Amino acid sequence: MTGIGVLWGLAVLAGFGVIHGFESTPGSAGVRRPRWPQSSRVCPDPGRANLVLLAHPRCPCTRASLDELARIAERCRDAVAVHVVFYRPGGESARWGATGLLRRAAAIAGCSVLEDPDGREAARFGAATSGQALLYDRAGRLIFAGGITAARGQTGDNQGSDAVIALLSGAAAPRADSPVFGCPIHEPPRKSPTE
Repeated sequence: MTGIGVLWGLAVLAGFGVIHGFESTPGSAGVRRPRWPQSSRVCPDPGRANLVLLAHPRCPCTRASLDELARIAERCRDAVAVHVVFYRPGGESARWGATGLLRRAAAIAGCSVLEDPDGREAARFGAATSGQALLYDRAGRLIFAGGITAARGQTGDNQGSDAVIALLSGAAAPRADSPVFGCPIHEPPRKSPTE
């Protein structure tokens, strides 16, 4: 019985290790573009900073990014225009992306939501991972690029959200980037080890 208990305990520890490894492994940071892409269909607000979140509507990790985005939008309402851009394969109808994540984004006060057929906008902005946040100043210069969660699917204090809030408040941010935790934008989302 003791040997079975030890094996069971080791299996449980290994399972937790797999879950932790998945949650704490960032996705690709993409390609950093220093200026707002001129060919973008996303319309920036010229009077404020603009925060763009690029997302996959079927990525379970993205709910946490949207929750953090809502927190940023609430705290910095007058200083930022918020845009969420959802990937959709070009051959799919709009219903393909009509998920709870799309409704969550639409519920963020003042947030504009845009579909992104074939990920063209994601490519223009240089994003590769769902949850990639890009903050541009009024002149269209990129001042932050990265994730706004501490890990996949985790809300709460994190370096990315703190940096964005600091920049929007006129304070010096401790950093101008952070890891992005989410599924690849152009691929079907991976299931987490807990699903």
